[in-house]
Amino acid sequence: VQLQASGGGLVQAGGSLRLSCAASGRAFSSYDMGWFRQAPGKERESVAGILWRGTTDVADSVKGRFAISRDNAKNTVFLQMNSLKPEDTAVYYCAARVGGGNLRYDYWGQGTLVTVSS
Repeated sequence: VQLQASGGGLVQAGGSLRLSCAASGRAFSSYDMGWFRQAPGKERESVAGILWRGTTDVADSVKGRFAISRDNAKNTVFLQMNSLKPEDTAVYYCAARVGGGNLRYDYWGQGTLVTVSS
């Protein structure tokens, strides 16, 4: 599966952005999808995930501000980001793995840059 992330940009603190990740190929609905981010000088971290059956989870650092969703008819996963903070600045990546399989994400998009100004 190939992934294409989009929707990043420059936003002021307190603002919102919606990231999209379009997946190619069939059987999108059978994949677990995740959003990760990597800030300059920091390790990549998990932001949110949505299992093939719809269960979602978000990192404590973004809980209450970010939400992940998917549209299987459009082969797309979304990350709605509200109340953005400067510390949310990072390159955001979407990833996919076969649902019900191992925990490693095998497919990665190219990343989209989110910059939050104070």
